[in-house]
Amino acid sequence: MASSRKNKTLFIDSEAVSALTLLKAGLLDPVKELYNSKEAVEAFKTGLLNGSTFPFPFLLAPSGKRNQETLRSIKKDESLDLITHGNKKVGKIKVDEVFSIDVQERLRQIYGTDDSSHPGVASTKKRLGHYSVAGSYTIDTSPLEKIKKSIADAKVRIGAQHTTAIMMAANPLHRAHERLIRQTLERTDLIVIFLLKPYNNTDLAYDLRHDVMDYFIDNFLPQNRVIIITLENSYLFAGSNEVIIDAIVADNYGCDKLMIGQNHAGVGMYYDSNANHSVIDHLKGIDIDIEIASEYVYCDQCTTLVSTKTCPHGQHHHISYHSDSILELMKTGILPPAVLMRKEISSIILSRLFPERFENIEKLYNAIMPGQGLIEEHSENDFYSELMKLYQTTSLT
Repeated sequence: MASSRKNKTLFIDSEAVSALTLLKAGLLDPVKELYNSKEAVEAFKTGLLNGSTFPFPFLLAPSGKRNQETLRSIKKDESLDLITHGNKKVGKIKVDEVFSIDVQERLRQIYGTDDSSHPGVASTKKRLGHYSVAGSYTIDTSPLEKIKKSIADAKVRIGAQHTTAIMMAANPLHRAHERLIRQTLERTDLIVIFLLKPYNNTDLAYDLRHDVMDYFIDNFLPQNRVIIITLENSYLFAGSNEVIIDAIVADNYGCDKLMIGQNHAGVGMYYDSNANHSVIDHLKGIDIDIEIASEYVYCDQCTTLVSTKTCPHGQHHHISYHSDSILELMKTGILPPAVLMRKEISSIILSRLFPERFENIEKLYNAIMPGQGLIEEHSENDFYSELMKLYQTTSLT
């Protein structure tokens, strides 16, 4: 709905809308409102809010010349319409305070660095203005309320006593992801997969990754024990504080455990006093268990997927599951080996990345694939799946 512009306006982007909506829906508790200047200074010093961990002040400081002029001139108790793309009004804020911020310090708070070569730093710096506004605001939280209800309904449906969150991009979904999900499922009643939807460009479209995850859950996992939730992956979830925000959001969505990998951003593993430690050992006031999963590899001696903690063979026997490398194969149109990705999954992805790739798919299929002696129509998805079977034939190799 277009703004009537009765109040002064503040222009915000989709990432700010997402963050404000999370806050208003209660999913960033202990934070309940925008920080004022006093709270921002205290949070920067301690990383705490009312005794609970929150790694950086929650501020609304949008960039743009018009926004800066508005914030410099606005008075206490005046209202600002929150306007996003397409001149759409998404909320309103009653101003309590406007205060200046140090952009470089803000970047260090979020990312642990202000180095402009860092991709997150570069994109967030463009979004940051020099003034932050505090005050009560309104915004539509109904999409997130529906998500909270869907999780609650899923727990009731199976009588779940324990619910585990997994934050995952699945870009693409490979065998190590599958192992992590299955192993987690052995120790919990319900898994909530928060499928990350970033604002910057990603190699695989979100809808495609969602369809792939749906297919895997529907065809290879027990019914009703895994659900997918969209998590808009804004600047809040970036940098050295990612795992902390993940834990806070998962906790507020009703999960009692968060499963993460050793390479999860923000874990910050270190060795001290004869034990492994990480940033999660210092969390306060967050009522969720965080478990760090083993690293999974394929060992050519064990001839199966194994944990690096249990495999006796050296790294030179291991095939690692690097999403970027697997994706690079797919972007060039190469079907990844089945040891890296399930053939059904890679077939779905390749057929979507390269639609109508073959001039005559039926002719090609019938020329090189075994059949049942029947006339059938075949899709590109069928072609890739059957091609993988030929790759796995070993009698002539």
